[in-house]
This record gives sequence, structure tokens and C-alpha cells, in this order.
Amino acid sequence: MTGYLDRLFRLRERNTSVRTEILAGVTTFLTMAYIVVVNPAILQPTGMPIAAVAAATCLSAFIACVLMGLLANVPIALAPGMGLNAYFTYTVVIGMHVPWQTALGCVFLSGVAFLLLTFAGIRQLIVQAIPRQLFAAVAAGIGLFLAFIGLHAAGIVVAHPATLVALGDLSAPPTMVAVLTLLLTMVLQAWRVRGAILIGILVGTAAGWAAGLIPPQRAAYDLTAMSATAFHLDVASALQIGGGIGVGLVEIFFVFLFVDLFDNVGTLVAVTKRAGLTNPDGSIPSLRRILFADSAATIVGSLAGTSTVVSYVESASGIAAGGRTGLTALVTGLLFLVALFAAPLVTAIPIAATAPALIIVGGMMLGALAEIDWNDPEIGIPAFLTLIMIPLSFSIANGLSFGITTYALLRIARGKAQRSEWLLYVLALLFVVRFVYLTAGA
Repeated sequence: MTGYLDRLFRLRERNTSVRTEILAGVTTFLTMAYIVVVNPAILQPTGMPIAAVAAATCLSAFIACVLMGLLANVPIALAPGMGLNAYFTYTVVIGMHVPWQTALGCVFLSGVAFLLLTFAGIRQLIVQAIPRQLFAAVAAGIGLFLAFIGLHAAGIVVAHPATLVALGDLSAPPTMVAVLTLLLTMVLQAWRVRGAILIGILVGTAAGWAAGLIPPQRAAYDLTAMSATAFHLDVASALQIGGGIGVGLVEIFFVFLFVDLFDNVGTLVAVTKRAGLTNPDGSIPSLRRILFADSAATIVGSLAGTSTVVSYVESASGIAAGGRTGLTALVTGLLFLVALFAAPLVTAIPIAATAPALIIVGGMMLGALAEIDWNDPEIGIPAFLTLIMIPLSFSIANGLSFGITTYALLRIARGKAQRSEWLLYVLALLFVVRFVYLTAGA
């Protein structure tokens, strides 16, 4: 069996083992298992049954991770995306009074569009048009993003009306557990202990249980619950929003397509870079297969009955644990399948136990900053804006928007624009249109 897995996932070629990949898959799953509870809670106001959405969340994540693992052989896990699920609920369904079945139809259409763009090679061209040093800035920016999410989830950093953020109450039980877990993980990392992040999560979970931090238990979900949302999407109605192919459909489709595209590009770049899977010239091997798996995942999610499925930046935690192949993603997917029938056990993992993993991984991703030529303003300024806007605007897409637009403007201002870079300037123009759209909708 080990020999078969070695040949299938090229384990020795990537200097890893079955044990390491399993460990990495478990680590990735534990850091993103919160989606099993959070996604249904966010989609519930639409009128979608919470048990059905939970089942759809687990099943779509399982299929998406297996697709990514077997088809692309990269350690990237997928699940319904945060942010896009909130947009689905509060802007599309509640704000625009679109039935959730119709909204799922819009998700399906955006997935089909992604698939067509992938087959046409356009998504690959977009990735290749972005300067390599901006990729490094994206990776580091996502690292700051992850660390900020982890610090906030741990209660170490909290919102403040005067200073925007402030130090939290370190004496609060959840924060104390998170701090102790963080310290343990740091020590284990310093001693080069294999599986340090996973050990930290498990010890933090035990400490959280001892401190009474077990989240509210929910009933187990099964495949039959999903029948309330599976295949309930209404594509025909989606095409009639606003009267034919109207403004309403264009608006919804644009947001689903644009945010998913550039969030995924940012995540893909950061994660593959962290895993050492990029070529010497900065290009990504098997890019077409990765993007195909990503596109298919969104279509599967809409059919199952959930919002857009995306690549998860938490995959970096599994990579930090040693994951280098699709076996990591496969293990994560199988654990989501188990979660379908054992949701109460999964949701018993307190956030205080997983938040430190995000902080540690975020810090490790900042190493990419060394690849940027900060002495060159033409790359240093766009790289800085990319780096800082990702965590401060809470959006990978916004960081990319600022970085690419600034880079293109500086190239034009210096008279260095070239015809071969035409797609870069098209992207910059699209980002400007996006900013105008966001401003008009504010």
C-alpha cells in the first residue's frame, strides 16, 4: 500500500512520507474544521435548513479535497469560503431579496464560468501575468492575515473604538488556553519536533475541555439531511434576475467570479510557494489541473446546497507540518467525510486550540519577504501595498487589487509598459472598475 501511495503521489520525489502526509492532512483539517459549524450558521438566515447546509458543507469539502489531491497532487484543501457565504446571505438573499435557490443557481453559473476560463487558459494567463515578486508579497500578506485572524480568535487582539485594535484580556480562560497553546507550539517548533502544530492543537483541545470551553454540541448530520438543499438550485431563475441577463445577475455573478478568482489565485500562490512546489522561474506546475479542481469544487458545492467552495489558506498549516503532496488534501477530505457523521466531536475542538496554529503559520509565511527587492520603488511600493492591504482590508483580493494596479501605473509612468504585458494592464483596469463598483455600492 505504501509503495502504491508513493507512486501515486510521488512522495519520495517530494521528500515526504505517508506518515508525514497523514499528519499534515489532520493538521489542515483541525485548523479549518470550524467551517462545519460556521458555514451553516451564516447561511441559516436565508431559510436554508442548518442540518442540510452542514451536511452539504462536509460533503462538498470532501469531494473538493479529493479532487484536488488526486487530480492536481497538491496539499491544498477546499471548503465553502468565508466572506462569500456572508455575501450570499446578507447581500444577495436578504439585501436583494433573491431566493436562496436562485442564489445557488448564481453560484453554479460562476463555477461553470470558472471552468470555461480554465479550459480556455485564461485563468492560467492571469496567474502568469502577475509579477513574481508580488507573489512573494501575497504570500507574506496572507501570513499577516492568518496571524491577525489567529490573534483575534485567541482573544489576544480585540477591537477597540478609539485605537481600532487593542490587547485583549489575557486572564480570560479562552485567551489563557490560547496563549499556553501558542507557547507550547513555539517551544516544540524551536526544538524541531515533527508534528509540533498538531501536538499543540491536541494539547490545547484537552486544556480547553478542562477549562470548560467545549462549544455547544449539535446533533449529528447525515446524508439524508442534505436532501433539503441538494439539487435545489434554480439556474433558470438566476438567469432572469433583473429581467433577462439583467443588472442584478451581472452584479451577483461579478462578485462571485471576481472575489473567488483573485482570492483563490492569492491562496494558490502563497500555499504552493510555502510548500516549495513552484518552479525556479516562479511558475506553478500542474496549474491547469489545480484550477480545474477548484472550478469543479464550486459546481459541486452549488449542487450539494452551499455557497462557493474555495481553496483554504489554512492549508498552510498542513504544509508547515510537512505536507507536500495531494495525499495531505486527500486525508483532509476523508476527515470531512467522517465529520458528516461525527459533527459534535469535530465541533468540540475549541477555537482557542486552533488559533495559535494560525499565528505560528502566519509568522512562518513572512519568509517570502526576503525575495522582494525593497530598494526598487517600482516593485517595493506595490509589494508593500499588497502586503499591508490583505490583513487591513481583510481580503486577499483587495491586496492583489492595490498591488497590481499600482505596479501597472508605475510601469506606465516610467515609460516601461510593453505590449507583451497587455494582460497586466487589462487586470489593472478591471481592478479599477472593481474599486469604482465597490465605491458605488458602499
